[in-house]
Amino acid sequence: MASTAFSLSLPTFPSSSSTVKAKPSIFSHHLLFIAKNVPSSSLFSSSTRTTKQIRTAFKIKCSSASFSNTLPSALLFDCDGVLVDTEKDGHRVSFNDTFNEKELGVTWDVDLYGELLKIGGGKERMTAYFNKTGWPDKAPKSEEERKEFIASLHKRKTELFMALIENRLLPLRPGVAELIDQALGEGVKVAVCSTSNEKAVSAVVSCLLGPERAEKIQIFAGDVVPRKKPDPAIYTLAANTLGVEPSSCVVVEDSAIGLAAAKAAGMTCIVTKSGYTADEDFLNADAVFDCIGDPPEERFDLAFCGSLLEKQMEEGSGRFY
Repeated sequence: MASTAFSLSLPTFPSSSSTVKAKPSIFSHHLLFIAKNVPSSSLFSSSTRTTKQIRTAFKIKCSSASFSNTLPSALLFDCDGVLVDTEKDGHRVSFNDTFNEKELGVTWDVDLYGELLKIGGGKERMTAYFNKTGWPDKAPKSEEERKEFIASLHKRKTELFMALIENRLLPLRPGVAELIDQALGEGVKVAVCSTSNEKAVSAVVSCLLGPERAEKIQIFAGDVVPRKKPDPAIYTLAANTLGVEPSSCVVVEDSAIGLAAAKAAGMTCIVTKSGYTADEDFLNADAVFDCIGDPPEERFDLAFCGSLLEKQMEEGSGRFY
């Protein structure tokens, strides 16, 4: 049962905005900015420079493009893969340690866990896996007892994961603390919206961001909504609870299911790729980066988030990638 081939067919949720290609005026505007800020030798060293290369050069310089006075009403972060790259060496390890403690004869290797991440939520992930590959001999037979069995496994997994966080064995990703400080300093509401267990998310926020930041950050996590990402429920709940319009929110996500949830909620979404999501399809994202980045390697800042909202207002459904 250890590394059984595993593939999934997942539901998709439509974006609240139509997928219209960016208007020429938008892209021309960004090309003008690049021309002013990136040496021509680095952009146009050959006559065959591709659009992808031009966009890459723009991303490198985009934090300097913070010319907008618009700010988001709320900045909403996913947790795993966004605040901390937790999946491979955090959650996966904690799942495996739990399976080993319970002598279930199950191990999730790196590739298998990457496939399982297409399912939002740890309890849902285990249930789907066992339904697909067969339940362990030690698992109960009835559906209700199996729910309790999964819940007990997940509780222990969360305890092991929290120990990793509390011992600071997993660091914040570059730029996270800086961007949150910018938002809080400008009065922008900050929340973390995750499918992970609320205790695990709270541990990440309090231990790694510190108590002073944590008391200003609202957490929406775990079973606070009945349907997990890619369903938009958690982002819709966050907007309603914070008292802000979805269209005024900027989400920072790292996965395709998180992006789908944010866009279906009617929000602007920036993707910061993580170890497991580098090759996923982010065509519908408003911007894509490898990370947020700390100065002097900052990829984007709060004002850039505002500039995306401003462009949404000015250009309707136009976006750049």
